[in-house]
Amino acid sequence: MKKILLLSDTHSYIDDAIIKYVKQADEVWHAGDIGNLDVTDSIKKHKPLRAVYGNIDDTKARSEFPLHDRFVCEEVDVWITHIGGYPPKYNNSVREQLNSNPPDLFITGHSHILKVMPDKKLNLLHMNPGAVGKHGFHKKRTMLRFKIDGKNIKDLEVIEFDR
Repeated sequence: MKKILLLSDTHSYIDDAIIKYVKQADEVWHAGDIGNLDVTDSIKKHKPLRAVYGNIDDTKARSEFPLHDRFVCEEVDVWITHIGGYPPKYNNSVREQLNSNPPDLFITGHSHILKVMPDKKLNLLHMNPGAVGKHGFHKKRTMLRFKIDGKNIKDLEVIEFDR
C-alpha cells in the first residue's frame, strides 16, 4: 500500500503546511505548473517525487520533468499530465491515446479546479487536485491525498488551505 499526496499548480509556492503533508506521504505527485524548482527540491528532500511540467514552467523544469508520466503504482496504471481536460471532454493532445489505451487513473492540473470524477465509458478515474499555490483565481488552495492498495484507490481526502 502507498500513501500518495497529489498536488498541482504551485506556481513557485511551497510552505511548511504543504511540507507537513509531504512528510506524511510515501510518494508525492505534482501535476505541473511547478514554477521555481525550489518547490520540487523541497519536496524531494523529504519524499520520492513524480512530476510533470506545465505550461508556465521554464526550460529548467522541462529538462528535469516530462510532459507526461505514465507508470504503475501497486497495480494501478497511472497517467499524469498537466493539460488533459475532463471526462468526456479531454484535450485533443491526449484524447486518441486515452481512448485507445486508457489508464486506471488519469491525473491533470491546469484548471485550478479540484475535481475527482469517474469516466464510465473509459473505465478510469480522473483526478485534478486543484491548485495549492497562491497565484490564480481559486478561492481555496487544495491538494488530494489517497492510498493505492493493489488495484484499489481508497481513502481519498481533500486538503484545503485559505489563500
